[in-house]
Amino acid sequence: MHLDLTQLPAFLIACAVVILTPGVDAFLLLRTSMHAGTRAGLLALAGIHTAALLQVALVISGVGALIARYPAALTALRWVGAAYLLYLAVTITRGLLRRTTEAAEVVAHRPFRQGFLTNITNPKMLLFSLAFLPQFIGTGDAAPQLALLAAVFLGLAALWELMIVIAAARVAGSLRRRGVTTALDAVCAAVFLTMSIGLVL
Repeated sequence: MHLDLTQLPAFLIACAVVILTPGVDAFLLLRTSMHAGTRAGLLALAGIHTAALLQVALVISGVGALIARYPAALTALRWVGAAYLLYLAVTITRGLLRRTTEAAEVVAHRPFRQGFLTNITNPKMLLFSLAFLPQFIGTGDAAPQLALLAAVFLGLAALWELMIVIAAARVAGSLRRRGVTTALDAVCAAVFLTMSIGLVL
């Protein structure tokens, strides 16, 4: 097995740019941790990365490239992802309008499932892995290098998202005033709705 690590510095820089760009996962972890604490945030994180591992495994095995050749499969997955993000946005908005803790309870009781479904129904992760990882393979054996790059990317992403969970849970007590939590819920609902529309378009 031959590994070419000459592309690793450039890959690390690209990873940093991608990981630090806020997305659905970051907002879900932020909201879950602030409303339900560290344990719920960690469960959501576990769900997100379980789904990510499955998608990366598809790419490494070659199945991902096969799926990407069939637009109907990706279209169906995109619509499912958009529907789920819309469900999250509507749930949060309903809780805001009724001024109850209903939306917070939804997150608190099913964090792993929410993290998993949010990630697994987003075809962008699959397409991102297909387009992003192969650019940094170099001259080594393809499958081992894809596995190494995927492990580095997911490890860095998990570390950053773990910091989000811990930080959000620690400041939750001082920020759990109605005005702050309402603003956070409104932002998260807007983000989920925007990304749902983005998947459809």
